[in-house]
Amino acid sequence: MAIRAIHLSSFLPGRTKTNTRTFAAKQEGSVPPTSSTAQYLLQSGIVRSIPPKEAVAAIQAEEYQLLDIRPVWERERAHVSGSIHVPLFVDDTDNGPVTLLKKWVHFGYIGLWTGQLFTKINEQFVPQVADVVSNKDEKLLVACGEGLRSLMAVKMLHKAGYKNLAWLAGGFNRSVSKDFPQVEGSTKLQYATIGGVSFIFLQLLLILRVLDSDS
Repeated sequence: MAIRAIHLSSFLPGRTKTNTRTFAAKQEGSVPPTSSTAQYLLQSGIVRSIPPKEAVAAIQAEEYQLLDIRPVWERERAHVSGSIHVPLFVDDTDNGPVTLLKKWVHFGYIGLWTGQLFTKINEQFVPQVADVVSNKDEKLLVACGEGLRSLMAVKMLHKAGYKNLAWLAGGFNRSVSKDFPQVEGSTKLQYATIGGVSFIFLQLLLILRVLDSDS
């Protein structure tokens, strides 16, 4: 309705024509990428985007170190052998009344279905990475499950002075079994973010797929 009103106002006396494209962009919240955004880091080439199918080649031939920033419970389900682990989010152990309320809401809407715990940002993330990789010229391929948390991590590490960063595009969820041949854990790497009731449904779907292929 707001955009339609602007179209009509352009025909009224004493009114100048409004740039509706600019207005629409503002309404949608889209802004040009700036040097402080992860989007800019990728578009400018400061941070390299590497799809899962090219990750092993980058690790072996270009000497990238794979930095897994997923929470502990995701990594325990499945992780790439030899990868570095520093979680960007950690379990929130605060038992104050506000946090407990948030945990109950989280469990009801997210935790029960996905198996995800209530977390908070790891305030020691950058120092913990520095403990493992002190040389900020080292090549780091930053990865998570879906690719969003790793974008946050890339931005933080770039700000901290790490110069040779790469991002696993789409995260481990976009990978297939042949992308990372050496995986440890109880499930496939692309399913490690799935837990709770949704994991049970996933197992049923996989069983049905096998039965269907055999019939």
